[in-house]
Amino acid sequence: MLISSAVVAVLGILMVEQISRGMVQFHRAYAIEEVNDGRSYALQRLQQLRAGDLTKADAVLKEVTANLSDRGERAKLFEVSVEIGNPGLPKHYVANGRPAELQAPAELTALVDARNVLGYQYVSMKLGGQPPRPVLAMAAPVSTRAGLVNLYYFFPLDGQVDSVALVRHVTFGVGVLLVLALGGIAFGVVRMVVRPVSAAARTAERLSAGVLTERMPVHGEDEVARLGRAFNQMAESLQQQIMQLERYSNLQRRFTSDVSHELRTPLTTIQMATDVLHRARGEFRGEVARSAELLHDQVEHFQALLADLLEISRYDGGFAVLEPEPTDVVELLRQAQRSLSAFASGVGVRIALDAPAHPVVCELDSRRVARIIANLVSNAVEYGRAVATSDEPTSIGQEPVVRMTLMADRHAVAVTVRDYGVGLAPHEYEAVFHRFWRGDPSRARHTGGTGLGLSIALEDTRLHRGWLQAWGQRGQGAQFRLTLPRHAGGVLESSPLPLVPEDAIPDAVMSSDGLPQSPPAAAQAGSDLGMLTFVDFTSAVPDELAEDTVDESGTAAAARGMGVRQ
Repeated sequence: MLISSAVVAVLGILMVEQISRGMVQFHRAYAIEEVNDGRSYALQRLQQLRAGDLTKADAVLKEVTANLSDRGERAKLFEVSVEIGNPGLPKHYVANGRPAELQAPAELTALVDARNVLGYQYVSMKLGGQPPRPVLAMAAPVSTRAGLVNLYYFFPLDGQVDSVALVRHVTFGVGVLLVLALGGIAFGVVRMVVRPVSAAARTAERLSAGVLTERMPVHGEDEVARLGRAFNQMAESLQQQIMQLERYSNLQRRFTSDVSHELRTPLTTIQMATDVLHRARGEFRGEVARSAELLHDQVEHFQALLADLLEISRYDGGFAVLEPEPTDVVELLRQAQRSLSAFASGVGVRIALDAPAHPVVCELDSRRVARIIANLVSNAVEYGRAVATSDEPTSIGQEPVVRMTLMADRHAVAVTVRDYGVGLAPHEYEAVFHRFWRGDPSRARHTGGTGLGLSIALEDTRLHRGWLQAWGQRGQGAQFRLTLPRHAGGVLESSPLPLVPEDAIPDAVMSSDGLPQSPPAAAQAGSDLGMLTFVDFTSAVPDELAEDTVDESGTAAAARGMGVRQ
């Protein structure tokens, strides 16, 4: 709109300027023609004068002036005066009316006297007893035997000024109307285009909010209408696909829940039978006794898997409920250390605890947090034992150890579980929290895990509105960090513990055997252990959509949490 107004204004100014210039040029050409005619007439009348006949010359000049003035007065186009410059007579003006008003400007008189040429000048002067007005003054020298005579014409420009003013006013009015018309057209066009776009935006917002039945209103057969129909077809297709996926998801959840519940009763009976066989395995021969032990172990594993499936089905169905209560997190870590120390020692791994001597009390669901810690520690022992049972040294030259660290501040409590096992590859950091994921599929489990531990830990953390994040690098092990608000319903802003462990080797250079070598000095300076991307657990974001990054050094980092933290 501003550009249109500026264009109209510029065009109007140019048009008025061109019209004014054309009118001035036309009037000047007419004035020159009139002056030349008057000059010829005056020259013809003054040719009969003699040099010494001064009295007759003055009378003839008065007659010429009167005749020329009468012609101009009848047409009301100009007035005429004559300046007599004969040396024998005093210099004076001869005019038919008011000689004092019809005296030429000094600049014009000097020009004509000096160069003896026809000249003109635009001035403001009085004519006919009226106030000063714009006038075109023209001078023409006439040489006679009686001496030099200057013939002056005075053309009033009132008509031209009025015409230019009229053109200016008309142009201004037309310009205003044109701007208003352009504004109206632009408003109409914008309204025609913006309204469907706004409707599409509102419809898209409602669709994203879950109102799948929302559609765009469509009118006409133009391109906007085609866009609306295409948008509605897309929305219809999305609605059908989403509803179909919801049906499949509900069927899958119901199937998992029903199967899990239906299997509990026969599995309990099988468990009772296997317990009897297991207690009596000493009476069996070698192969039968071994089969009884395997049967007992597998039934227990099946029961654990069934329990995990039931727990997952509760989360999928939205039936999981948090039961927070004041709990000492230090005691939860000690319980996990005591319960898993025997298994860890059996595979050559030591569980270390670095926690405050005083209690750290938080409002949390102790059963779920204990399960999170147990899953993290057992997972660390499972993957840390690969180094403990091998002939190779650990990645950082230490004994096989799983280290639990606890730290808290006023708003949050954090627990890290560090292992020095095989670590995580760049393509594994996102999958580490997936269901039934295994870091090394070729290696059998030794903890009796179900493959759902970290997935359940993730859901338990989400229920607490906390963060569960993982860092890892091949040859340097891994570290998981659990951060929970100290008060139920709190919102996390930071974690008391860093995610990247202090003993991690920056920019590690891996040898062919998978162990880190000392990096070059240039690589050690200013190294970065990787950027981590966290996912908000307060919203129902699927694990598959979580964003993770790997830096150029190969540092793999998996992150689940809220906000972006380093």
